[in-house]
Amino acid sequence: MISPQEYDKIVKKNSPKSKCFVNGLKAFLIGGAICTIGQGLINLYGAIGIEEQQAKTLTSVTLVFLGILLTAIGVYDKIAKHAGAGTLVPITGFANAVSSPAIEFKSEGYVAGLGAKLFIIAGPVIVYGVSASIIYGAVLWILHMFGITLF
Repeated sequence: MISPQEYDKIVKKNSPKSKCFVNGLKAFLIGGAICTIGQGLINLYGAIGIEEQQAKTLTSVTLVFLGILLTAIGVYDKIAKHAGAGTLVPITGFANAVSSPAIEFKSEGYVAGLGAKLFIIAGPVIVYGVSASIIYGAVLWILHMFGITLF
């Protein structure tokens, strides 16, 4: 048996060195590029005469579509390998998180594969968001009943 201290030395010696600065820079640049594409789409939709609110909605839909398309053809994972969290934060990361498991299990059929796996990653996020908003709304409603208005 080796001691925990000896084990730590072995692990540190054999572990690859972290490239935090380079990884952070890649995440920043690629995540920023995704956001820049989003802003470019808003400007493009505005230039062709679409109102600002509708342009923003169309941009979200376009980015979700592009995220799913790039996931389906295997490009998004290659980008994410280099960008890390830079691809997780924008809306395209959510599209990837929803579509990736569904695409992976499509061979199992529409119900058992696609339907069952569609929300395997994003499902907990959606459930938490809905649950938190219900609890938050209930607390505000109860406070309002006692004459306490926060907003």
